[in-house]
Amino acid sequence: MIEVGSAVFWRGTLALVIGSFMIFSNVYVTQPLLPMIANEFDITPLQASASFTITTLTLGISLLFYGPISDALGRKGIMVMTMVGITLTTFCLSLVKSYDMLLALRGLQGFFLAGLPAIAVAYLGDEYTPEALLVAVGLYISGNTLGGIGGRLIGGFVGEWLGYSAAFSVMSVISLLCLLAFFILLPTSRHFEPKPLRVGHIVSNMKSHLQNRRLLTCYLIGGFSFFIFINQYSYVTFVLEAEPYGLSAKYVGLLFLTYLSGTLGSAISGKLAKRWSQPNIMVLGTGIFMMGSLVTLGDSLLAIILGLLINSFGFFLCHSTTSGFVSRNAKHAKASASSLYLVFYYLGASLGGFYLDPFWQAKGWTGVIMGSWIVLGLVLLAGLSLIRRHNKALQMAQ
Repeated sequence: MIEVGSAVFWRGTLALVIGSFMIFSNVYVTQPLLPMIANEFDITPLQASASFTITTLTLGISLLFYGPISDALGRKGIMVMTMVGITLTTFCLSLVKSYDMLLALRGLQGFFLAGLPAIAVAYLGDEYTPEALLVAVGLYISGNTLGGIGGRLIGGFVGEWLGYSAAFSVMSVISLLCLLAFFILLPTSRHFEPKPLRVGHIVSNMKSHLQNRRLLTCYLIGGFSFFIFINQYSYVTFVLEAEPYGLSAKYVGLLFLTYLSGTLGSAISGKLAKRWSQPNIMVLGTGIFMMGSLVTLGDSLLAIILGLLINSFGFFLCHSTTSGFVSRNAKHAKASASSLYLVFYYLGASLGGFYLDPFWQAKGWTGVIMGSWIVLGLVLLAGLSLIRRHNKALQMAQ
């Protein structure tokens, strides 16, 4: 098993960080372009957001497929093949001229984008020691945040300079380079044990995971946290494009540098988990997220940026900890358990915009924060219930 600090640990972890960067830069490349897409195709903000939400929707649904397949056929090969599919669809997106075709390709791309997130944590669970897993998951998820930043910066700067098609062209070249690095760096699985691919067995595993109260609570925490987090960013792009801010696409893209605090939150989550229980860290992250949301209600651009920095740190602290908790507490079919977590996670991203839109229509950004606090309050309660369950299990073990 791979130990923390070894050469193969850093090689494998770097490969997954690069792969994570590629996945999430492709997911989020359209987000700073939403006002531009709305103007280009003469559609509403909610319709423009579909270019993002259709990707997270198909990504989330496809996770149900990749986890069980990888439990039977292996990890690395499937991740590489799906990354090839991402690179090709990104290139095709650079050639589209209609919004319907853009949506269709973004939906197809979501199918390929699910491959690595569905399998990566399970790969780590197969090959890494428990201590190495804690550290590697935090670093891997930091790649998610770097990808989110990179995709949005590419979309914002290249989109404003050369148009949305050029943003996809640049993204396809970057994706190819990431694919090659991933293929070369990631060690071949040594401890993977294949399981027969039976539909009944897959359904039984999924049912078992959903009946596990600890796992189900984690699924709800991850899903509803992302339900709010990612869609706050979608709506804030329209806030900052309008008066009194009047920011262009490239400056809206810079806003996503606030994800860097999330990179820090993910990276330190493993270290914090060595000192406190993971459920406590989930609650801490959610509380920080709620406080940051309130800070964004300040009238100045600085207040919005500060609030988003706080939000990102709190959210990714919670998310990376929850993801690792799922992998540690799944007693079997770890890839399926991790995939199911991400199904909730990305379905949350797809549906959150519809939930927040009435609040946006009624009260603007203040309404979005009101709607956010309702959901995050429920997430906080779920985290507290997980703490109680975790403490009770420790007492019983003694």
